[in-house]
Amino acid sequence: MNRSEPTNPPGDDLKDDLARLILGADPGLTGEEVTSQGGLSLDRGARLWRALGFPDPGDDPTYGESDVEAIAIVAAALDRGLLDEETIFRMTRALGQTMSRLADWQVATLVEQVEAHVGDGRAQSRLEAAVALAQEAEPGFERLMIYAWRRHLAAAAARMEALGAADAELLSTTMTVGFADMSRFSALANELDGVSLGALVENFENRSTDVVTEHGGRVIKALGDATLFVNADARSATVTALDLIDSVGSQEEMPAIRVGLATGSVLSRLGDIFGPPVNLAARLSHVARSNRVIVDRPTADSLDPAEFDCRRMPARPLRGFGEIAPITVSRRRGFRSPRLKG
Repeated sequence: MNRSEPTNPPGDDLKDDLARLILGADPGLTGEEVTSQGGLSLDRGARLWRALGFPDPGDDPTYGESDVEAIAIVAAALDRGLLDEETIFRMTRALGQTMSRLADWQVATLVEQVEAHVGDGRAQSRLEAAVALAQEAEPGFERLMIYAWRRHLAAAAARMEALGAADAELLSTTMTVGFADMSRFSALANELDGVSLGALVENFENRSTDVVTEHGGRVIKALGDATLFVNADARSATVTALDLIDSVGSQEEMPAIRVGLATGSVLSRLGDIFGPPVNLAARLSHVARSNRVIVDRPTADSLDPAEFDCRRMPARPLRGFGEIAPITVSRRRGFRSPRLKG
């Protein structure tokens, strides 16, 4: 009887195929080999890996030519001195965090498609379906990802250029921050099954993003039951908030929402925003009634009373801000009214 070579189970072969399709190469290099061939020291290579969100390179041969190329890109940037080391690693960290979330989002989105392919007989297993999708869809979506990144990079550079004409500190500027969250979300989450809850959150995020971008704003982050967004001016933010109520919170299949707006100096860093207006907008949303927009005084003072009706609420303590008199805003119907006084 001839002794045959050991063979991998079919599932293991498919896993290898899937990894090869995604990574574009067969692994065969250790961490030390890949950093050395890429032109970085072990310490810098480990720092790069951590910045990208990966565990430190170990002794297992789990790396390939694409890893060498990635390290070589960073090594070349360091050698040229165009960017200092801290800037390079900060950019790499931003890339790693963003791509990690994107990858999780994409895989979760594809789960239903994979199940459908297995269910209708186009694939015998989830792994087989995943391999087929990677072969057919990945190249096109990779190009789309690069296209979207370039467009967003151009838009971010344009915003920075516009700020530079009037603001010496380019990372800090005055804008209006909005915080929209779903009412009674915790109670609702306890009533829904996982699939229904996931569909609700995705529907909320999609609709919120559409409304915010339609009015020239940007979604900074989605938090499941809430969306943090910014607009360059108070009017755009207020119109965005009111349209969020109309197109999201007032829909039968969606829970009511509450929106808080605050205007002031905001620091942009690491893809996020910081500053008192961010915290105040969140606090205001929590005191708003269902399907209402609550704003701070600077936001209300910037609005045209011919277009918006602003009504002051009784002062109340807001954590971190002391006594604040929130202001409700609605679209004006009827006669022009004077600005808030006092």
